[in-house]
Amino acid sequence: MVGQERTQGGQGQSAARALPHLVPALEAIGVGAYVVDEQGRIAAVNSHAERLLGRASADLTGQDAHDLLHRGPQGERLLTTQCAMRQAFHSGSAAQGSGEHFERGDGSLVPVSWTLTPYALGDAEAGTLVVFHTPGQAGDAGRGARRPAETLTDYERLALLAETTTRLSSTLDVDEALDRLVRLVLPRLADWAVVDLITERDEVWRTLVVQADGDGLVRHEELEGPMPPVPEESLMPLSRALRGVASALAGADTYRGSEPDSGIMVEQRHLFETAGIHSAVMAPLRSTRAVLGAVTLGRSKRGAFTSADLPLLEDIARRAGLALDNARLYQRQRKVAETMQNHLLPHLPQVPGLTLTVRYLPAPDASHVGGDWYDVFGLADGTTALAIGDVVGHDLEAAAGMAQLRNMLRAYGWAQQEPPSRVVERLDAAIMPITDVTMATLVFARLTRTDDGQWQLTWTNAGHPPPLLVTREGLAEYLTGGHGILLGTGVDTPRTDATVRLPPGSTLLFYTDGLVEAPGHTLDEGMHRLRQHAAALAHRPLPSLTDQLLRRVQPPGHDDVALLALRTPRREESQPGAGGPAGRIVPET
Repeated sequence: MVGQERTQGGQGQSAARALPHLVPALEAIGVGAYVVDEQGRIAAVNSHAERLLGRASADLTGQDAHDLLHRGPQGERLLTTQCAMRQAFHSGSAAQGSGEHFERGDGSLVPVSWTLTPYALGDAEAGTLVVFHTPGQAGDAGRGARRPAETLTDYERLALLAETTTRLSSTLDVDEALDRLVRLVLPRLADWAVVDLITERDEVWRTLVVQADGDGLVRHEELEGPMPPVPEESLMPLSRALRGVASALAGADTYRGSEPDSGIMVEQRHLFETAGIHSAVMAPLRSTRAVLGAVTLGRSKRGAFTSADLPLLEDIARRAGLALDNARLYQRQRKVAETMQNHLLPHLPQVPGLTLTVRYLPAPDASHVGGDWYDVFGLADGTTALAIGDVVGHDLEAAAGMAQLRNMLRAYGWAQQEPPSRVVERLDAAIMPITDVTMATLVFARLTRTDDGQWQLTWTNAGHPPPLLVTREGLAEYLTGGHGILLGTGVDTPRTDATVRLPPGSTLLFYTDGLVEAPGHTLDEGMHRLRQHAAALAHRPLPSLTDQLLRRVQPPGHDDVALLALRTPRREESQPGAGGPAGRIVPET
């Protein structure tokens, strides 16, 4: 929530987090505008407001808007209980007023009229947009504009366009962008919203049909699905919009009576009849490169659209088209990164006497795909090597770096009959001169069978979260030994090894930080949660344990997760002669 990430400044009061990405949307409004966070502190301001107030953005951002600007007619400071803007702000609803005064930077007063409306600052951040002007500007802003029936006021339109830009540009998920688009226009502008998208195979798909029903939205999936091809010569409004020709109005008679000129007209007639739409406006969804589809707003319970409504919908559709194009490109890049990473991650070998399971979950945010990896491979002396790591960076760059790092580790591990620490020292020395990896974390371990039939783990840790060892009885302990600095720092420091004997029936978990890190929680909290759930699941078969662990522990939507788990055989499954109590974790001295 905005207001929680603050720095100390001014007179001991915490300042709002500046949100410069909102400024382009505010500039498009054309009159003075600023956005405040939930505490009433200014988070972004446009140049029109700077000029009207005689204050630079740096002098406005972070300040309490009421304390800094709001004054009485004689320049006196106002109590919050006397300020109509403040009361509207606390109510969380749209409001407008006039006869107020703001204090300029030089101490003079400027009379203002204002509009205030809720404004989303981000996915989980609520704010308020304030649009203001001097009385003389009001006539200029509305001069020449026709007032369409049952539409928003001029300043509510400007606020809607600013919110559209912010809401749609703050997500890189196509479905989420479409959902936000629908919620922006319903029920403010229409009773129905329909989105038709052109797929990569040049086919039209009716992606969303949504109805405003009171305070809620109802999706009509029975009206969605594949559409007939777009006819090249059709003059019907939807066909023209899908060809990117122009936006257009449609009435009750547009699709009624005349002979259909295409299958797409038949589908549109069915939509109008089913939804009871008597008036609609349709606009193309365009990117800078192509037509992506069309959006249709329909009215069934209110007055008809007029030509004065077209510019607003065209502006909304233009912003939506750019946002959808960015989201499509981003998801395409994500798919490439995931495919590349999945091909690079190895298949597990069969290790007699051990059960091995891996899980890899990419983050929903494409910017976090690419760096996490695991590996299990045999060594020249017959032992088994295990590794898990995380390359700093995102997308294809991180995936490529991960492949370089993994292959080098395999080569050094096979060729050098040395302890894990020495192998990782050689790897660290080679990273900077011969790879594209900047920094990385890694746990590299060697797993050997002892003379009494048990399993022994020797490992070194380069800045990675420690492995977790859980006995069959549910005793859980992090293996914190052998810890050193991460790879790629350029600092030449000796690395150490640690060794532990794995109890019969125990489970060993290697994981990446996406499993234990979550916004709003400390790393210690995440590791404590992992230990609790791993201990509770110790009796489960290994595949079930890993699946349940991810469901219970993984922070949703934060980062990708790699999980490598192994289980030693129970005592009755081990070779005769194995000694030592089954429930103890015994470090080697």
